[in-house]
Amino acid sequence: MSFASIPPMVRRSRSVGAEVAAHLERLITSGELRAGDRLPAERELAASLNVSRASLREAMFELESKKLIERHQGRGSVVAEQPEGVAQLYENLSELDVEIANATELRDLVEPRIAQLAALRAADSNLISLEEVLARSHAELSPEESLALDVEFHTLLAHAAQNPLLVTLCTMTTSWTRNTRELGHRTRQGREVSFRGHQAIYEAVLARRPAPAGAAMERHLREVREVSSRQGAHPEPA
Repeated sequence: MSFASIPPMVRRSRSVGAEVAAHLERLITSGELRAGDRLPAERELAASLNVSRASLREAMFELESKKLIERHQGRGSVVAEQPEGVAQLYENLSELDVEIANATELRDLVEPRIAQLAALRAADSNLISLEEVLARSHAELSPEESLALDVEFHTLLAHAAQNPLLVTLCTMTTSWTRNTRELGHRTRQGREVSFRGHQAIYEAVLARRPAPAGAAMERHLREVREVSSRQGAHPEPA
C-alpha cells in the first residue's frame, strides 16, 4: 500500500496543531495532495513533521471537520473527494463559455462576501496559511510566481470562509479572469498593488472585522482592475 509523500513543515510560534492543519490544508488546496491520496500512518506522519501525535490528532480532527480528509478505523486517513453537489457545480460551470465582463462582475459580488465570511469563520490554521502566502509575496517576484501566489491567496481565503460552494465559485472566476489577472502582474507596480491589497485583506480578517475585510477586498479588486486596464492599453516591460 502506497502513501502520499508529505514535505517538511515550517514551524512558527503558534499552536502546533493549527500549524499542522495549515500545512496539510495548503497541500490539499494546492493540489499537491489529491482526492483519494492516503496519508501516512499517524506515528509516521507525526515523526516526519516532528510533532507530537496529540498535535497531529488535533490537526486531523480539524481537517475532518472541514471535510478535507476522511478517517476510517483501521484504514487510516485519505484526502476527501469533493461533495457531490460541489463537484457537479464545478463540472457544469467549467463547460460554460463566460464573457470576461460577466466573470469580473461575479467576482466583484462574490469575493468581498468571501472576505467577510473569512473574518467571521477562519480557523487559526487558515490564518497561518494566509500569512505564509504573504510571507512569500513581494514585488520582485516574476510575473508567473506573483500570479501563482495571487491565486493561492484568494483560494485559501475562500477556504477560510468554510463554504465549499464559494471555493468552487472562486476557482471558476479565477479561471475565467486569468488573462486579465496576468496583465496585472506584468509590472513591478502591479505586483506591489496586488501584495498591498492582500495584506490589507489579511489584517482585517485577522482582526475578525468582516465589514473592513469586505471593503478591503472591494478596494483590492478595483485597484488591480485599474492596473490591468492600464497595462492592457499601454504594455510595459516587467
